[in-house]
Amino acid sequence: MPGEPLAVHPLTFVRQSRGWGKAELARLMQARGREMGLPLATNRTTMWKWEHGQEPDADAQRVLADLLHIPYEQAQAEGWPRWLPVWGVTGLTAPWTEAGTVEALADLVGSGRMDRRGFLTITGVALTGLAASWAEAPSAFASALNGDRVTDTMVSTIEQRISTLRTLDDQLGGARLLEQARGDLALISGLLTAGRYTDEIRIRLYALAARVSHLTGWMAYDAGLRSAGQRYYIGAMRSARTAGDDAFGAFVLAEMGVHVSEAGRTTDRVGLISTALDNAPRTLSPFTQSFLYLHKAEALSRNGDDQRAGTALNRASSLWERHTVEENPDWLGWFGEAQLKSTEGKVLLRIGQLERATRSLETSVKQATPRDKAVRSSRLAEARLVGNDLDGALDAANYGVALLEENVSSVRALDRLKEFSGQLQPHKSVPAVREFRERLQAVPDAA
Repeated sequence: MPGEPLAVHPLTFVRQSRGWGKAELARLMQARGREMGLPLATNRTTMWKWEHGQEPDADAQRVLADLLHIPYEQAQAEGWPRWLPVWGVTGLTAPWTEAGTVEALADLVGSGRMDRRGFLTITGVALTGLAASWAEAPSAFASALNGDRVTDTMVSTIEQRISTLRTLDDQLGGARLLEQARGDLALISGLLTAGRYTDEIRIRLYALAARVSHLTGWMAYDAGLRSAGQRYYIGAMRSARTAGDDAFGAFVLAEMGVHVSEAGRTTDRVGLISTALDNAPRTLSPFTQSFLYLHKAEALSRNGDDQRAGTALNRASSLWERHTVEENPDWLGWFGEAQLKSTEGKVLLRIGQLERATRSLETSVKQATPRDKAVRSSRLAEARLVGNDLDGALDAANYGVALLEENVSSVRALDRLKEFSGQLQPHKSVPAVREFRERLQAVPDAA
């Protein structure tokens, strides 16, 4: 699995889900190996090494697969650690019908809190298949279920709650609000499962489920729960398709690309945004198109395709200049020049246009909401450091830390500041660098 190291290895999840310690799993593998005629010298240290990047040899994988009731041929085909049994997600297998959407939402409500300890669940063929399924699925509506009547006032109240929650997320970060979002999703799922409503209310409920699933997934991602975030995004895509809102579905598919590209799967992200653009409604406003082409520019840039990234970035900027406020969809109310300049700065920084990149990033940080200021401060610090402006870099980084010390809670922001701190190693003897690192170290990991 290329890309950044897994926060916790899938083998750790397998052990913990079965209640095995490292030493116990080592003993179980020794015993099963003897039964199979494959003697192993596994011990606690062996387990530690496997969970920190070392790949078991063929005999060890054969024994472990047998112990976990996984066909060895499957393990060979999928490769280590992909074959470990932690990747099942209801949202990938349920039919693309209203019943399938209800099933996926119910599964989220029941198990959405369980994150795969920071590693991405859905990658490769499964991710490509999801994109294709979304593009091909019909917007099916079944008959209303028996239960209480869902009124227009009830739905309007929930819509207002979600709008408020989205605003608070911009100010405080996702970690502080994740439980509230999960509660709202459980409420909507319950109304869909047991409520009695008109077709108009049904559509609004599924549209709401899509919005809340995406917002919950975004908050989970912001809190460092990547796998849980992906699961919620799938719920959002399914709900949007059931509601007939393919514009929002394209938006969610583009957003899913952020997860995979930050784990090193840049080609996957290019595929996702291409599917989103190819299957989005032709009636998309220039505003929404600008957002999608901005994603395309970032995806191509991360994948090393600078020329096409520049073309997509110019397209996004051109569309942005043509947009009007009236056409903005409610779910893109947060999108503006700050986001445009942030992506522009990142793309320009990668292709070596340092001065323009720095200006764009400065504008982005200045105009952003508090949580995004914290996240983007590290990128601005990086650009200034590349330009040999150490004092300016530290100013930007300390600004981000100050936000985390106050009210903003964002694991993403903290992680990115830690990455920037690593870039300061050549300047470690500078007093201001030591002070910044000490300050950053004092920020709780749950930030």
